[in-house]
Amino acid sequence: MTHLEPTKSVPAPPSKIEPDAHGQAALLLTESLIHMLVDHSILSLDQAVEVIQIAAEVKTEVAAAAGESKARMNESLALLTNMSNSFETDRI
Repeated sequence: MTHLEPTKSVPAPPSKIEPDAHGQAALLLTESLIHMLVDHSILSLDQAVEVIQIAAEVKTEVAAAAGESKARMNESLALLTNMSNSFETDRI
């Protein structure tokens, strides 16, 4: 009779850092909500872009106050820029 060994989990290599799951979910939920508000004419495209620009300004202020690294802040700002660009393409 053959005896099977239990499978051992192998941790991911430390060189690959995955994005924060909570942050990803929150960002996707927020972007989806803003798109829905625009689609239902509750917000205009201009207002949607303005909300994202305000979030970027607040992020910059909060990052500076918290002593966050420039690299981390720039990653966050890049995500917000991508979100804003998704609304800009809706204008076309």
